Amino acid sequence: MIRIHVTSVFVDDQAKALAFYTEKLGFTKKTDMPAGEYRWLTVVSPADPDGVELLLEPANHPATGPFQQALVADGIPFTSFAVDDVYAEVERLKKLGVEFTQEATDLGPVATAVLDDTCGNLIQLATMK
Repeated sequence: MIRIHVTSVFVDDQAKALAFYTEKLGFTKKTDMPAGEYRWLTVVSPADPDGVELLLEPANHPATGPFQQALVADGIPFTSFAVDDVYAEVERLKKLGVEFTQEATDLGPVATAVLDDTCGNLIQLATMK
């Protein structure tokens, strides 16, 4: 059976990304080890510490910058994270200084919001109804 073990998000600065993803979004650091000039740096949800790991992957490939910039310019989130209550999470994150490009919005079967992760990405938060 195939399952997702690690997925990644490109980041322009691993240290800055680690701070944002742990201090603002509330993830927990899982793995942090040298990998050449960068690090194999993953975070997990504290609700599922043995679940899917999010690799904070250096955006060092020449195609990464234009790809990220095109997504941001078009308002397209790079990935989506589930939350129990998107409205409450938006309010919590705003108090921590997180900026949103889309406020919490009811879209029928789902409510979503989109935030700027400060590392080159837009990230969607979603609550399934």
